[in-house]
Amino acid sequence: MAGQLYLCATPIGNLDDITLRVLKTLEEVDMIAAEDTRHSVKLLNHFDIKTKMTSYHEFNKVDKAIYLVRQMQEGKNIALITDAGTPGISDPGEELVRQCHEAGIKVTSLPGACACVTALTISGLPTRRFCFEAFLPVDKKERKAIFKELQDETRTIIIYEAPHRLKKTLAEIRKELGNRKMTLCRELTKKYEDYKMMYIDDLIEYYKGEEVRGECVLVIEGISFDELEAQEQQTWENISIKDHVQSYIDQGFSKKDAMKKAAKDRGLGKRDIYQALLEEE
Repeated sequence: MAGQLYLCATPIGNLDDITLRVLKTLEEVDMIAAEDTRHSVKLLNHFDIKTKMTSYHEFNKVDKAIYLVRQMQEGKNIALITDAGTPGISDPGEELVRQCHEAGIKVTSLPGACACVTALTISGLPTRRFCFEAFLPVDKKERKAIFKELQDETRTIIIYEAPHRLKKTLAEIRKELGNRKMTLCRELTKKYEDYKMMYIDDLIEYYKGEEVRGECVLVIEGISFDELEAQEQQTWENISIKDHVQSYIDQGFSKKDAMKKAAKDRGLGKRDIYQALLEEE
């Protein structure tokens, strides 16, 4: 009978945040796959857990996942833990989960600490809809493309950032997204937990002379639907009504339908569009 994979959420700072279910599972599985065994051994020692560990990280995630799947196929139960938080969220765990599904291995997730949700719930920003970007890519072209998408994002945006890159990233967000409200969370669940809800300009000014410490979670307000509509209206105002209608005709719409779409874009009536076209001729 095949074993299974347990995704075990570990504390993001405060060790008391680990669940009883995770502790029981870590004690009972045959093996624990850890992102950094040197880091995780401190957690296991704290709770007097003696289960054998093996490393599973970004640089061995494919080959090691093959090995771990084979172990589970032979009947062993394996727990996966990350350095902090829930495995599979912005870490190599997703590769192991994918291979387990392909091999027919059962996967179960033991919920617990998650930095993005913790930051979101204390941010004071809308929580019903949000998008999670984790750490922004290093590649400049890919990074630019993501910011372009986020410019029109109406959901609350969550980004992770390392302390030594925070000031540069704040300046970049200000340039690409404008001066929005943001809640910047640091050292979540730890002794010196701190969060500040300000406009980005104020945060940039606050950290200008400050040394930033601790991993950061940036929770940024999305653009409102009213602002988005106003931006779209402004875009259309920069071209003539004739060119606006023609752009839809060029896409294959009939003149009648093109006029309807142009009227909707501009918040005008179809009769207004017709009259404007007559005047432009």
